[in-house]
Amino acid sequence: MKKIAVIGAGSWGTALAMALTRSRAAHRVSLWVYETDICESLRTRRVNEVFLPGFEVPKEVEATNDFGEALDGAGIVLGVMPSHHARGLYTKMLPHVKPEMVFVSATKGLDHATLERITQVIEQVVSQKFKPRVAALSGPSFAKEVARGDPTAVVIASKDLELARTVQEEFSGPTFRLYANDDPAGVELGGAVKNVIAIAAGVCDGLGFGFNTIAALITRGLAEMTRLAVAMGGQPRTLAGLAGMGDLVLTCTGGLSRNRTVGVELGKGRKLEEIIGSMRMVAEGVGTTVATVQLAKKMNVEMPITEQMHAVLYEGRAPKEAIRELMERRLKHE
Repeated sequence: MKKIAVIGAGSWGTALAMALTRSRAAHRVSLWVYETDICESLRTRRVNEVFLPGFEVPKEVEATNDFGEALDGAGIVLGVMPSHHARGLYTKMLPHVKPEMVFVSATKGLDHATLERITQVIEQVVSQKFKPRVAALSGPSFAKEVARGDPTAVVIASKDLELARTVQEEFSGPTFRLYANDDPAGVELGGAVKNVIAIAAGVCDGLGFGFNTIAALITRGLAEMTRLAVAMGGQPRTLAGLAGMGDLVLTCTGGLSRNRTVGVELGKGRKLEEIIGSMRMVAEGVGTTVATVQLAKKMNVEMPITEQMHAVLYEGRAPKEAIRELMERRLKHE
């Protein structure tokens, strides 16, 4: 029976740990938890009251605060931490990782300091000991619905397609289906940048705009995501699939989207600091907006929606002014 170590017990990490207990292959699942109170609650009451309340976590999931215990004997290490903590946590894991392990990143964001994808961060950190085998998992997947057992389809991507297929076989189950892909750049950039577009979609909702506006935003947002991904070595077909269009539609329209929620509140006139201060869970798009704007400038990629969201989030631009700027841009071919 293969052991899988899930690193990070937010809503997404907890839901993935639960999904792995339902996969076709039998697994032991260890869940590394940062917060001692959440770890104790998972051990004694089998519930994550802070990040995923209302769901009983199966007894097959073993919660721990100790990296050594979590990683001991693990064949797959599934990282589900916020992007700004990724480098630090993988560095702390370094004494406990081994060459036979496979590393899967389910973090939907970029390294804020270096603008690198999280699989690149893993490669850099772990290469201090050995060259790691790395894959990325992304796609349209609200944590609560995965935990509930709603049918969900995501993508597992690696430059080593056989590695992606191995993880596909290990993770897939009756309610959680994985598609193998050899384009981690496209998959990770899609998963990161869609959060920025989702903030914009929320702004439109908060301003009271209708379906015309959201449809236009999603379509043009997909164009931005695709331009950046292709500039970074990704494939257009990836952005047309689950990790691109699929995740974008979900995050821009679903009421469970934290990034969309941030945008809704901005559209209603609340300040970013107030919104973030009232949230326990991370809205990845807030930090990813800064990284995406920097990456777009570096790669000379035009991303007007992303630029306007940066102006709203960090430069004090009024949401209505940002929409006006987008609508009055120079006319062009699609």
